[in-house]
Amino acid sequence: MAKQRPQPKSKSQSGASAQPGAAGRAAPAPAQRAKPAQPVPPARRSTYVDAVAVYEQGVQALQRHDYAKAEALLQSVLSRYPDEKELHERVRLYLNICQRQARPKEPAPQTIHERLYAATLSINGGRYDEAISHLRLVRDEDPDNDHALYMLAVAHAQRGEPVEALAHLERSIALNPENRALAKRDADLDVLREDEAFQATLDTPSRLSASRRLPRPKSLR
Repeated sequence: MAKQRPQPKSKSQSGASAQPGAAGRAAPAPAQRAKPAQPVPPARRSTYVDAVAVYEQGVQALQRHDYAKAEALLQSVLSRYPDEKELHERVRLYLNICQRQARPKEPAPQTIHERLYAATLSINGGRYDEAISHLRLVRDEDPDNDHALYMLAVAHAQRGEPVEALAHLERSIALNPENRALAKRDADLDVLREDEAFQATLDTPSRLSASRRLPRPKSLR
């Protein structure tokens, strides 16, 4: 029996396998984008962990209101770990709290003289709310204290309250005409210079004579 010879491939078949056309060409695998290199975080100094531990102990002492111990611990972070700059800002913040709390508090003023002095310091420091609180106590105890009334005028003027300022200024001048001359040259009242009521207050003679003024306490003369 004769063997069958293998049939040769047609040109079309051989050409398709040898030189595939566009339709038969295998799609190339999509190129993979290279991932950007992740930045390497800087290595922590060996002292960082120790500094943080001391810092946390200081904060815990502060939360317990042990201000002396908290201040000592926080100060040690600054002195023992000078290179840990990132902690220093927070350390100084808590140190300020410790120092304010540890500072002995001054007793509240009790007498008229002490309240007037405290009000003067408050006005000079721009703490007008605090000054008004002191001066109202003086006014309640001594309603005809022209010095307290004049200072109330200043505090209210600086706080942007012209109505209250003018009322107290007029009363202080009525009680003591010398306050008129003082008001004319007082820079703290410059905010009222353009106010017609202020100008009228300075131009109008006092309605109370010196003989009708009540005597002031000896400690304030």
